[in-house]
Amino acid sequence: MSTRTAYEALIASGELREDKDQAAAAARLDRLQTELEAGRQSPGLLARLFGKSAQPAPEGIYMWGEVGRGKSMLMDLFYGEVSIERKRRVHFAEFMLEVHDTMKRARASDRDAMEVVVETVAGEARLLAFDEMQVTNVVDAMILSRLFTALFAAGVTVVATSNRPPEDLYKDGLNRQLFLPFIALLNHTLEIVGLNGPTDYRLDRLGGMDIYYVPNGPKATAALSEAFFRLTDYDPDDREHVPSAELNVGGGRTLFVPKSLKGVAVFSFKRLCGEARGAADYLAVARTYHTVILVGVPVLGPEMRNEAARFVQLIDALHNHHVKLLMAADAEPDALYPSGDGSFEFKRTISRLMEMRSQDYLEASHGT
Repeated sequence: MSTRTAYEALIASGELREDKDQAAAAARLDRLQTELEAGRQSPGLLARLFGKSAQPAPEGIYMWGEVGRGKSMLMDLFYGEVSIERKRRVHFAEFMLEVHDTMKRARASDRDAMEVVVETVAGEARLLAFDEMQVTNVVDAMILSRLFTALFAAGVTVVATSNRPPEDLYKDGLNRQLFLPFIALLNHTLEIVGLNGPTDYRLDRLGGMDIYYVPNGPKATAALSEAFFRLTDYDPDDREHVPSAELNVGGGRTLFVPKSLKGVAVFSFKRLCGEARGAADYLAVARTYHTVILVGVPVLGPEMRNEAARFVQLIDALHNHHVKLLMAADAEPDALYPSGDGSFEFKRTISRLMEMRSQDYLEASHGT
């Protein structure tokens, strides 16, 4: 089925409302699907491998818009329908962590780090589909222009979603002038498609549901489960097969995500705060997921000061990246950690938890 046909079927079934921005994006993705399935390649990688030229790779697409405007939904439709063997969909932050790990290993073997990355990525995928393209650190900013210039030359087609237009990526970042060639590259190589229709489908799907439940128990679990299936459009009858993930948190370490789908993650408090985790782990979660569902948060006594300190770090990371937090706990925020080391500092976390329940926070875009 074509991307446009799949989109129009959702309109006809009443699952989506008519939206001219979405319709235009679906039509553009449909054309790209046709081009990719026709087998067109760029001369870069194939020419080096077989000593002959090839047709230019199809022009990619950069879809941007506010939270909930249908970017991930359209990406899902396109990625599911495009019938090519070598394709990959990955969150942009996870991809960049992989890039740095690959470069580190290449340097250890005295190979050209960027060449190894490009060979690896282009060898795995003709199509790279990125969720949540954003740039938050100078290390990524410094290598992106060279990396993507090489990937495009190697015949990789990119489709990306972002909450920001290219011009706003890495805005006010350190040494941003060195990042500007990457913005120019995106504008030259990808078609920029805006999605800023009137409906925030993500908030609309929650339908006025609470996002903070007290206490933990079957009622809270059922409510948060319903929220997960609404946010991800996953069939509740197939709940046994919800995808999980291994999140790369740097340094060769990973974090198991029990449920991971369409930018929504489900964690237990024990997994995130009961284990030896730190700021790098929580930063990886905040960068990767626009929504986190956290269950099993207990009342924290003085004997749980380590867990409380990790919880503070977690909330800081989620708050700083405007991650939506749905949570089940045994107490309201102001009673979660009444006494113990750091309980005074915990008051900032209480304030942030209250703010994260506000409509203004929920309507803010994901990212710093």
